[in-house]
Amino acid sequence: MMKDVFYSLLDNYTKDKNLISTLWIEIETNYTNSKRHYHTLLHLKNMCKELYECNDDINDWHTILFSLFYHDIIYNASKKDNEEKSADLAIKRLQQINYTESKINVCHEAIVATKSHTLSNNNDINLFTDADLSILGYTWQEYEQYYKQVRKEYSIYPDFLYNPGRKKVLQHFLDMENIFKTEFFRSKYENTARNNISKELRLL
Repeated sequence: MMKDVFYSLLDNYTKDKNLISTLWIEIETNYTNSKRHYHTLLHLKNMCKELYECNDDINDWHTILFSLFYHDIIYNASKKDNEEKSADLAIKRLQQINYTESKINVCHEAIVATKSHTLSNNNDINLFTDADLSILGYTWQEYEQYYKQVRKEYSIYPDFLYNPGRKKVLQHFLDMENIFKTEFFRSKYENTARNNISKELRLL
């Protein structure tokens, strides 16, 4: 599915089939890395589904799709600059297809925004980062699977190192006035997300 979405998207900007294939293989290879358990192609698929549901509210659909494909392309659990590196790689790849510079800048901003999930003055970016967090508001069974997958990605760290960091992240979300920045996602997931996060905190 995601391959089809990517090919269809790229077809708007280049007819170079070899380039499209090369760009997709890079995405697929990174997101299927054996060290990944949550930040996979399934994560992209779930985000894509969420974004399609609010498509009418998105001003620049193609830029948001590019942000989707590249936002976790670089992911190393022991590093703290994954978002920046992913955004920088997105710039390079979008320049290869001569994507508009102003739109490349928005893509870069959207990807980096997934680091802090703070409110943006660009509603497209707010919808994008909300979609990235949508798993927080899924059923407890889905949420439980998510946090266990994240734990696997950080398996290099023992519990005494991982748990305090995870608690800090979760508490950060609970301390926010709103986890979700848009009414669309807030109405769907805010209450359940807070319940899920609180339950995970109690289990840590």
